Amino acid sequence: MTVNKWMPSQVDEWLGALGHLLLPPRCLVCAEPGEDRRDLCAACTLALPYNVHACLACGLPLPAAAGDALCGRCLRRPPPFAATVAPLLYAAPLDRLLPRLKFHADLAAGRVLADLLGDAVQARLDQGLPRPQALVPVPLHRARLRERGYDQALELARPLARRFGLPLRADLLRRTAPTRAQSRLDAAARARNVRRAFSAASPAPAHVALVDDVMTTGATLGACAHALLRAGAERIDVWVVARA
Repeated sequence: MTVNKWMPSQVDEWLGALGHLLLPPRCLVCAEPGEDRRDLCAACTLALPYNVHACLACGLPLPAAAGDALCGRCLRRPPPFAATVAPLLYAAPLDRLLPRLKFHADLAAGRVLADLLGDAVQARLDQGLPRPQALVPVPLHRARLRERGYDQALELARPLARRFGLPLRADLLRRTAPTRAQSRLDAAARARNVRRAFSAASPAPAHVALVDDVMTTGATLGACAHALLRAGAERIDVWVVARA
């Protein structure tokens, strides 16, 4: 007897279609009907602060005349990651959506943000960006995880792993030291705050993509990348929703 085995992507597609039938998408910014089965309307999608011209290595916004190149800082001192996908800038209305995921467990906002990041990743893959072997969410320290109850980077990474058929290696990277909130620190203090705050299981896959919500100075992602390189990774990419 032949048994029909459903693939996880098929199940997700059917459940998603049923969910949108029972609960039509509604824009999380303005409450108008959503578009393309997403909780974001066409007008608010167009109004998002897109990171149009950015450094290929770190995602830093560049002047339009610069096109897509490397910023001066990456030319002088290349970061430990090879490429960054950061489709949006941390500005209105995105600065209202990201905190809803990060601090208020709004998983609907997380789905929208993961969709936007996934679209940008697909575009970069189509342009020749190498495909990673695994996705690694930036972890919270266990004390912060107990306090918050969920990890926003993991919630972003899950749908991305399903979409691209990649292993999700939430076990690979661990935050070994509690750190102060990065948002309250300047660039130099951020770097000191996360130095040696992460460890990675060995051997790490040769090519991994780190997933997080926002890159500000890149200190946290840089510390994660160094830990993965020490564990045997050869190339690190960064996938984040927004760049400050």
